[in-house]
Amino acid sequence: MASLSIRHLRYFDALARQGHFGRAAEHCAISQPALSLQIKDLEDSLGVTLVERSAKQIRLTALGEEFALRGRDILRAIDELADLARASRGPLAGPLRLGIIPTVAPYLLPRLIKALVSRYPDIELNPREALTRLLLEDLVGGRLDAAIVALPASEPSLVETALFEEEFVLVRSRDDAGRPVPSTTMLREMRLLLLEEGHCFRDQALEVCNIGAPAPRALMEGSSLSTLVQMVGAGIGVTLIPEMAVAVEMRSAAVSVARLEAPRPTRTIGMIWRKTSPLARQLAEIAAMVGEAGRAAMRDAEAAFRPPER
Repeated sequence: MASLSIRHLRYFDALARQGHFGRAAEHCAISQPALSLQIKDLEDSLGVTLVERSAKQIRLTALGEEFALRGRDILRAIDELADLARASRGPLAGPLRLGIIPTVAPYLLPRLIKALVSRYPDIELNPREALTRLLLEDLVGGRLDAAIVALPASEPSLVETALFEEEFVLVRSRDDAGRPVPSTTMLREMRLLLLEEGHCFRDQALEVCNIGAPAPRALMEGSSLSTLVQMVGAGIGVTLIPEMAVAVEMRSAAVSVARLEAPRPTRTIGMIWRKTSPLARQLAEIAAMVGEAGRAAMRDAEAAFRPPER
């Protein structure tokens, strides 16, 4: 037991999460043989088997599963001790692991990074763009410091700070500019383009249109909001996007945007972090900056809704 180290715990945690020596080694930035040797050294020091190995896959033993869970608790506590020291030094410095959902990242990150670097010149921002489900897993597991998501996140161990609301807006052909805006009920009868399954914005858009489980051919899907807008510009259908995306997406597609009829559908964007995080005060300051960046993005979008000058 004397040779059990934090490095052992981090390597084993990576293997438990990745389920594959090659991917775990890549995640840890070491060679696969080196990782395999470290895991074997861990097992030998404990006198137990944590991993069942075969030619094609690995599987944790029952003890390995329990060891992984307890090891994560230890690693999270160690990371929070380091954060406690960082928080005591004053202005935020060093790595900040910030998660952000794909329907926010392209429209908020450039402005936010500029503001953060200006205010905290010693910060090392490490953003990660991923679906909400994955961000929550990483945040609870201590692999992220905070995340920007659509609320509510509904995770008891996290602080949720609402920052701003934004509308869902309709994107349609440029030829449709000035025509009456269809109701959400009418949208159900149109060719509606949506993000792929897994995106929370997809689920919110379906809810706006009161669509339950659409037939496979009733909707068309895209991997990003940019893809959807380009498809609309090509005359394939219509889509919904968040308001902050308007200024960016209108630049390169022959489309028009319109606000939906009242009551206009909205979503709440906020920042979340662990209740136990020693960086809570600094994260609250960053959350305020996120809110300002989001509101600025929506101010930029406002020009797209003005009638064209004659």
